[in-house]
Amino acid sequence: MSIMAVGTDIVELQRLRRVWERHPERFLQRHFTPPEIAYCLAKSDPIPSLAVRFAAKEAFQKCWPESFGWLEVWVEMAGRKPELRFAPRLEVQMQQGLLRAHLSLSHEKHYALALVVLERVET
Repeated sequence: MSIMAVGTDIVELQRLRRVWERHPERFLQRHFTPPEIAYCLAKSDPIPSLAVRFAAKEAFQKCWPESFGWLEVWVEMAGRKPELRFAPRLEVQMQQGLLRAHLSLSHEKHYALALVVLERVET
């Protein structure tokens, strides 16, 4: 195993809340996949869950050598563990590079944080 890159991002919840309140549908459709939207909107306050997913996409972008669209990377829950998933183009590149992305998410009263570690898997 070797670490190829580390990315982190922090989001202020109030800032995200203001954007969402101004353009709720546009914001959701532009930045999140339908399963992410459904997961977050099922919460009594969806903002922390949305913010941490937004941060996860930004954190992964800091690890990745080229730009990608907001909907090409998303967060799925495997039980209680968050995992990054990728659109086919990125998934192929991850597999070809023998790469695995590890994700950690956290949020509290004012902020949401994501950390991504991109690892090369030894065969």
